[in-house]
Amino acid sequence: MTTRDIDLACFGEPLMELTRVERDGEPPSYRPGYGGDTSNCAIAAARQGARTAYISAVGDDSFGREMRALWRVEGVDDSAVRTDAGAPTGLYIITPSPAGRDFAYYRTGSAASRYTPADLPLDLLPRVRIVQLSGISQAVGEGPCDAGFRLIEAAREAGCEVAYDTNLRLKLWSLERARAVMHGAIERCTVALPSVDDSRILTGLDDPDAIADAYLRRGPRIVALKLGAEGVLVATAKERRRLAPNRVDAIDATGAGDTFDGAFLARLAAGDDPVEAARYANAAAALTTTGYGAVAPIPRADAVRALLAGN
Repeated sequence: MTTRDIDLACFGEPLMELTRVERDGEPPSYRPGYGGDTSNCAIAAARQGARTAYISAVGDDSFGREMRALWRVEGVDDSAVRTDAGAPTGLYIITPSPAGRDFAYYRTGSAASRYTPADLPLDLLPRVRIVQLSGISQAVGEGPCDAGFRLIEAAREAGCEVAYDTNLRLKLWSLERARAVMHGAIERCTVALPSVDDSRILTGLDDPDAIADAYLRRGPRIVALKLGAEGVLVATAKERRRLAPNRVDAIDATGAGDTFDGAFLARLAAGDDPVEAARYANAAAALTTTGYGAVAPIPRADAVRALLAGN
């Protein structure tokens, strides 16, 4: 019998991040960082002590090599990440502005956008407890969309839990296609991780309880509905709890939902029930908002437990 020695394997598109920095009297410079929702999720889970892996493709370029170095430092197994010598690693640029931040994405034709079902490391799945992917994982191309569905099917056949985060990005596809793909994926998954903002657009419903009910009817055994600054609603067929937000000095919500996903799935893999896992992940996501960027402020387990103890 194969040992499930990987708690969480995430599938999607990693992105290099450049933040524009302006200083009086000097030309602008760009501070490097890292992004990609499912990559952030894998890193967040690893920082909570989970054994994680990533499934994707990067280019044979400096950005791809930096992403691999990041995963290795963070303890994320990158052996299932293929190198596409004919395509670049995706990139996005953040420009701060008085209204917040502007994002420019350079991901068309990226290595991850050329991923196909034939590239999937299906032999890895018997070793995995939970597989995670998102709407963005499937929105970046026809090949990744098909690969996402094939991964869900194969993961369920291999006995894995499968978690799905909507992460709706209407710049990547139409609402009609996003709704069809995402709801089709959620119907095949066991854990749904939508945000309330996405869900209101996708379902046409407003009330969080009604949204949770709608997703439970689609088939997942757990729905963790992220409510942003209002906390989280976690629901199963037998139990429902709304957890209040944790008190922190928030300055940047980038990646908070990804951190919630990684922390929640790490705790599920460790044996927590959904409410315990959501309480922990709620605190981890709050701590992420106290720093800038998607990866740097992701907390480790000791900081999360300290916040929970303080509250």
